[in-house]
Amino acid sequence: MMIAEVVVVVVVVVVVISGGGGGGGCGGGGGCVVVLVLVVVVVVVVVVVVVVVVVVVVVVVVVVVVVVVVVVVVVVVVVVVEVVVVV
Repeated sequence: MMIAEVVVVVVVVVVVISGGGGGGGCGGGGGCVVVLVLVVVVVVVVVVVVVVVVVVVVVVVVVVVVVVVVVVVVVVVVVVVEVVVVV
C-alpha cells in the first residue's frame, strides 16, 4: 500500500518538473497551484495512512500484551489454588 502512495508522489513531482506537457515549467494558467495542491493532498494522505497503521499496530500489541498477562495471571492463580487445595 505504501509503495502505491510513493509512486503517486513521484509521478506528481515528475509532472510538476516537466510542466505536464505545457511547454516546460508549470505550463502557465495556474497549473502549478493545482499540482502543488495535489502533492500536498497526497502527502497528507500518506501521513494519515502511516499514522493509522502505527495506531493499529500499537493497539494490537497492547491487546496481545494484555491477553498474555491475563493468561499468566489465570495460570498462576490456578496453580496456587491447586497447591493450596492439595496441601
